[in-house]
Amino acid sequence: MKVSDILRVKGNTLYTVTPDEPIAVALSVMAEKDIGSLVVMELGDLVGMLTFREVIQATVRNGGGVGSMLVRSAMDDHPLTCTLETDMDEVRRMMLDRHARYMPVMDRKMLMGVISFYDVAKAVVDAQNFENKMLKAYIRDWPEDAAKA
Repeated sequence: MKVSDILRVKGNTLYTVTPDEPIAVALSVMAEKDIGSLVVMELGDLVGMLTFREVIQATVRNGGGVGSMLVRSAMDDHPLTCTLETDMDEVRRMMLDRHARYMPVMDRKMLMGVISFYDVAKAVVDAQNFENKMLKAYIRDWPEDAAKA
């Protein structure tokens, strides 16, 4: 299974923010859309990721409030990325190694979407459920003569 398979099912709705926007604005978008991350874009290029983890860390550094902090001060400016062709096993390994919950999907320099650890887990479970269903159907349709042999 490839990343493109996940995006095909999930869709590719993207929520972005610029690095010079206040974190308070980014938090409002995240709360309103019920999402855990925003892609940080500047002049059409991916320059970072802002997730709830970065926001919490920045809030703690700032004495418990976001104040007038900008996205730039909290974002991960070297986010882990993958491509549409990246295999799901590789994505899982990459996410686990870096403790990443969100990963932008790139096609060269173009942002194609974002996948989450939840999306990856759901895809794996869905694939296993489909495989189990096919195996059960195969066993149920097992020829009588083959069982006696």
